[in-house]
Amino acid sequence: MSALPAITVAQEDYNRLSTLLEKAAGTSEVAEGLEEELSRANLVALTDMPAGVVTMNSVVRFLDEDSGKEHELELVYPHEAAAGDNRVSILAPAGAALLGLSIGDSIEWPVKGRKSLHLKIVMVTRKDQPAA
Repeated sequence: MSALPAITVAQEDYNRLSTLLEKAAGTSEVAEGLEEELSRANLVALTDMPAGVVTMNSVVRFLDEDSGKEHELELVYPHEAAAGDNRVSILAPAGAALLGLSIGDSIEWPVKGRKSLHLKIVMVTRKDQPAA
């Protein structure tokens, strides 16, 4: 796996995701990978989050560097993923890989049973966060 890019995570997202991961402990490889990502994250208040950083509820346009195709998805909590098209759960491999990246960042994310994802952030549009 290549060197991991630095990630920045909103403290509010970190708190909600930590609770989610406590409930999901040991249930999936993606949850374990997300927990590792959160442990290395630079935490900042959502109000101080730099523009262009992927947070929960962001709409992210990214390039699948293997296929050359661009995708645009909203990064959501698992219970919100089924509520519509163009949403990806934070507990899906692509969702966990995107959190905290900035425009221009690339990441290689391992996926059990198939080749790793290679994603590059093209655009980030931040939406309102749910109340804590």
